[in-house]
Amino acid sequence: MMEALRERIERALESFSTDDVAPLLRESMRYSLLGGGKRIRPCLLLLVCSMLGGREEVALPFACALEMIHCYSLIHDDLPAMDDDAIRRGRPSNHVKFGEANAILAGDGLLTKAALLLAEQNGFDDAKRAILEGAYAMVSGQSDDLNLTERSAETLERIHVRKTGALFKAACVAGAYLSDPMRAEEMGAFGDTLGLLFQMTDDLLDAARDREEGKLTYVTYYGEAETAQFVQDAASRASAILKPYHGEAAETLRALIAALKSRTE
Repeated sequence: MMEALRERIERALESFSTDDVAPLLRESMRYSLLGGGKRIRPCLLLLVCSMLGGREEVALPFACALEMIHCYSLIHDDLPAMDDDAIRRGRPSNHVKFGEANAILAGDGLLTKAALLLAEQNGFDDAKRAILEGAYAMVSGQSDDLNLTERSAETLERIHVRKTGALFKAACVAGAYLSDPMRAEEMGAFGDTLGLLFQMTDDLLDAARDREEGKLTYVTYYGEAETAQFVQDAASRASAILKPYHGEAAETLRALIAALKSRTE
């Protein structure tokens, strides 16, 4: 199911990124938006919506807006003033390909296009708000990380609940608001847990580099063994939330939990 979902998301992103804007801006936006990626966040939104009885055709623009926000954040994260990464998804980062100024504009363009896409959808104001609140929280987490002044367990959790977890939560909450709003709080807890699961496995994968750079991560703070146990615990909590749910979407979400728990890239 995931592969079919990704294909539909790719087609939708293609259709939503053909605006008549400055040619270089369009090229640089599409370079990052259509340049691969696992599409976990938009898939998550569609799966939660489907599991709770919603319609994919209604949810798809919301999922694409969420992915645009995620891609804008990656462009800006890679900039020399931020993480200074030259490679993204196996090819040159946007600023390496198009220059820093154009990369900043590409990120600005994707964020604004996401807001426009949400504004064009009729109704579902709570779903729109959930996505935009997630984007705002993500930026707050990035600021906390960039301006780190305290190395504590509380600081670590606060950063990653926002920086990484906010868009996972937004995906799940928006998916609920598009299908069964009574489940929004429960799905928010599910998204929070998945975001932590993703971040902790990310920290395990990047342990050597993060130690060398002195970053505050779950591994550098707690160590690999304890972080690995946290991963198992988070996967168990996420699975417990899904226990009452059945059907193809629920099974695909369970498979996603397993994949995130054991990912190698």
